[in-house]
Amino acid sequence: MSVIDAFLDALWLEQGASDHTLAAYRRDLTAWQRHLESHGEALLAPPPERISEWFASRREQGYQLRSNARLLSTLRSFYRWGRLNNQVASDPLTDIKLPRVIPGLPNTLEEDEVERLLMAPDTETPLGVRDRAMLELLYACGLRVSELVGLTGDAVNLRQNVVRVRGKGDKDRLVPMGEEAADWIAHYMETARLALMSDPTRPALFPGRGDKAMTRQTFWHRIKVHAITAGITRPLSPHTLRHAFATHLLNHGANLRVVQLLLGHSDLSTTQIYTHVAQARLESLHAEHHPRG
Repeated sequence: MSVIDAFLDALWLEQGASDHTLAAYRRDLTAWQRHLESHGEALLAPPPERISEWFASRREQGYQLRSNARLLSTLRSFYRWGRLNNQVASDPLTDIKLPRVIPGLPNTLEEDEVERLLMAPDTETPLGVRDRAMLELLYACGLRVSELVGLTGDAVNLRQNVVRVRGKGDKDRLVPMGEEAADWIAHYMETARLALMSDPTRPALFPGRGDKAMTRQTFWHRIKVHAITAGITRPLSPHTLRHAFATHLLNHGANLRVVQLLLGHSDLSTTQIYTHVAQARLESLHAEHHPRG
């Protein structure tokens, strides 16, 4: 087993890192290893000046600060793990620093835009009912798209109007879905799901091809189709509705820690970006409508 494999196994075992996170770490570390090997140097003993040189080279090539900051975070985690497990004698990144990255404000939607998007699917068809139910649930619960398409039929409790969501690190959380979303899910399960699946006993709540769970890419395509119907021209992705969910909750007075729990964020600082979105919205409204704005 290579040292990169051992590190990734430790991330998975100790932190429950997702496949997406592990793949990103592998790409970063493999690129770094190849760069070192091109200079006849080893991954576990890089000269500190090589690290500074590589980051300077990446900046010249046009890599953004955010990309370099993520890469530096990967290397810090790897060499920290190496120190703890006696793989490296010292941390070669001790004196390496990058300017702090200020998170950009997430792209979101106004409440009337969300309403138009939810109304866009043709609910006279089974596919339209499925898509309407998915959009309603995505916005009502603030789900990640991977969480949405990964839902099984038994994850939905229509008696209590809650959905059991498996999030990052295989951590489960219960999220209330509200009456509107619950009504659409009930309607979908009683009608369209039966029409769309050759074997309704299969576990996927939202099927794609062959009764298997819909892929993230397929839902991404569906939401873009419905955005065109709704007349929404701004950039849009499934994650936009998650952002809208959090922003609209805060706009209507929700507690930040409640939003954190609903989103499944392990760190409150991740959720705090939405307070900036709400503040930016207030400033925009003030500038637009106040006589001295």
